[in-house]
Amino acid sequence: MREFDTIAAIATVLGEGGISIIRVSGEKSLDIVSSIFKGKKETGLNGIKTYTMRYGFIIEKETGDVLDEVIVTYMKAPRSFTAEDTVEINCHGGVISTQKVLEEVIKNGARIAEPGEFTKRAFLNGRIDLSQAEAVIDIIRAKTELSMKSAVQQSSGRVSKEINNIRGNLLEIIAHIEATVDYPEDDLEEMTSERVAVELGGILDKIKEILSTADEGKIIREGLNTVIVGKPNVGKSSLLNSLLMEKRAIVTDVPGTTRDVIEEYINIDGVPVKIIDTAGIRDTEDVVEKIGVEKSKEKINEADLIILMLDLSRELDEEDHEIIEYIEGKKYIILLNKSDLDGKINKESLNKLNPRYIIETSSKTGQGIDELKDCIKDLFFKGEVTSMDILITNTRHKEALIRAKENCIQALDALENTLAIDLASIDIRNAWSNLGEITGDTLGEDIIDKIFSEFCLGK
Repeated sequence: MREFDTIAAIATVLGEGGISIIRVSGEKSLDIVSSIFKGKKETGLNGIKTYTMRYGFIIEKETGDVLDEVIVTYMKAPRSFTAEDTVEINCHGGVISTQKVLEEVIKNGARIAEPGEFTKRAFLNGRIDLSQAEAVIDIIRAKTELSMKSAVQQSSGRVSKEINNIRGNLLEIIAHIEATVDYPEDDLEEMTSERVAVELGGILDKIKEILSTADEGKIIREGLNTVIVGKPNVGKSSLLNSLLMEKRAIVTDVPGTTRDVIEEYINIDGVPVKIIDTAGIRDTEDVVEKIGVEKSKEKINEADLIILMLDLSRELDEEDHEIIEYIEGKKYIILLNKSDLDGKINKESLNKLNPRYIIETSSKTGQGIDELKDCIKDLFFKGEVTSMDILITNTRHKEALIRAKENCIQALDALENTLAIDLASIDIRNAWSNLGEITGDTLGEDIIDKIFSEFCLGK
């Protein structure tokens, strides 16, 4: 069983640095490291107590050569991250020294850990549930302080607590229904369809409440996918540079300068916003520019938010109207750029658009940038961004909650139309199972393997 192998990996970023850490986990971890460790005393790692360190050297067993000066930490099961015996070797940072120490650990009985295998073992050994395990990678990938805080709350079990409470309530309903159906002659409190409907309705309201902020949660975790579109030379690249406060995109007076998609992240009150500067959308015979235009249209279809830039100093033409029609039905903000020049746009031609999300800007002077940021917060976070009201950030969790909600609704329909509590219990049990997918209690092994495969090595 590979799950019981002793595994090892580099737990720190591989590169130049003060210290690198090689993590070793499994039943033989202390024996393996002891066999290649030479301390100042002859005892080596013999008798080392849990949560203590020893100074010494890692040696190459075959030659006896010293590979590096190290400090070794020992954590005895179950009080470690994986709930297994764990040894961490603190060696000098650097690619060569770190790799040589890891190679020696592997040569003496460990194997290279698979991506996410340390966290997977923590899950399999019952130290954390699946939602907490997923939060580990969210902490690592967090792009803002707000997204990190949200991930830390999930890693501490905030999601698990809420989901387990709901599952517990569903299980009580199922148990009462089965007792009523299976033992009608006993003197038990009868579970009527009306009572089931009332209790299930309360649970459904709680699921809906959790789902109500799931879209905002996804944005905090993954970032707001925002694309800047418009005709060539309206100021898209200048806007990107203004938002980033650096010259990231080339800006010229020549239409069609931007021919490929440029992606960068900015931070708006803790929300990671992925800004995508696209090639200007127009009919063109240039083969390279034509590819860029097609990429721009693809990004529009994938975007959470579209920022359409129009040149205030020029009248709208057919191409502008085509782009406006293309973004209808999506979340958008219209920027009337070059407000420092004489305005020529007939604003009556924008009557179809929501005036609340039309802003006059100047990429040259910076006018309208703060208003744009406020507009984004208003569109997606009702003007205020906070992690305390957001519970669900993971798309997988959201999908499981949606399926649980649908099963609760089907159970309520069955109760209303048939009054058959045993029929409703089938849908209630499905809802209980759906929610178990979030914590990993009812999730298939293949899905669990896929989730952990997305982790980095050493975690």
